[in-house]
Amino acid sequence: MGRSPALARRFFDRLEPVHAVTYFAPEARTALDALGYRGFWMGYFAARSAPLGIVPADVVAAVFYNFTAERVAKALPAAWDTAGPATLLEVRSAAAVAALRRAGVTDSDATRTAADLIAKAARTAPLDGRPLYAANRALPWPEEPIAKLWHAVTLLREQRGDGHVAVLVGEGISGRESNVLHAAAGRVPREMIMRSRDYDDEQWAGY
Repeated sequence: MGRSPALARRFFDRLEPVHAVTYFAPEARTALDALGYRGFWMGYFAARSAPLGIVPADVVAAVFYNFTAERVAKALPAAWDTAGPATLLEVRSAAAVAALRRAGVTDSDATRTAADLIAKAARTAPLDGRPLYAANRALPWPEEPIAKLWHAVTLLREQRGDGHVAVLVGEGISGRESNVLHAAAGRVPREMIMRSRDYDDEQWAGY
């Protein structure tokens, strides 16, 4: 089967929302706040990097790529004093399942079939050079259908993200430059990127 950008976009549009609840759904925010995290970004970096275990902030910055080391260091390693990776893995899965149930996903035959098919793809996708995907793939697989669906989608999402990083590195485009290009393409407002990545006008103007 040849490459199809249109098919890839359809795949993204349908699967990305399943993964996005991990960080942006009210259930996730409530669960992370209950652990004692200070603000959105501490919970985000802790939850997303939890499969890697406790590693230096520079490692997380390198893997995530489009966040500066300074931005990551505001959350890590301090987040691990609040809750460790094992706790985060349990909390993020439970919160994601709760959010998907609220959105109407049920333990139906359709959900089980989708989970099995996506899991098959997630288990066999290329692994080389994809650290965040590899870390997630090494985790135990959930048995519950909705949790399995979410986990499989998360693997494919991180596999795709790792692939993006590989392409950017190969083209000599830094994480910060990729953010500038993202804004220039009109995909995300410049102000939103600057705020989330902690760039000031001088840093942005440098590119």
